[in-house]
Amino acid sequence: MSTPDQTRLDSIVAEARRSAEQRNNGYRERALKLYPWICGRCAREFTRANLRELTVHHRNHNHDDNPADGSNWELLCIYCHDNEHARQLDHTGVSARNAEDVPAAATSNPFADLKARLEKARS
Repeated sequence: MSTPDQTRLDSIVAEARRSAEQRNNGYRERALKLYPWICGRCAREFTRANLRELTVHHRNHNHDDNPADGSNWELLCIYCHDNEHARQLDHTGVSARNAEDVPAAATSNPFADLKARLEKARS
């Protein structure tokens, strides 16, 4: 029969295994398994010692788009990743996160003088 300490230890180990399995199902862990640990822009190589500096970039800037084949991901070092998002901001004037699902503002009103034109056509 297990002692209370042994039961508690078993519970801790089981929770650690569940947590590890959850992490392995995350898109970062899946991307690290699919792709070599090299920055897609500057070609810097990574090891376990500095792997925390390698990030997953979503090519279409949609963090909910995580296909199983990893086609929306690329691994970038933190510097290249920051540069990519800064380029998006420079190009559009809006950060990638704020640019998602924002409709373009109307720049004209084609019916602005419709009433005046109709009245002119009648006379």
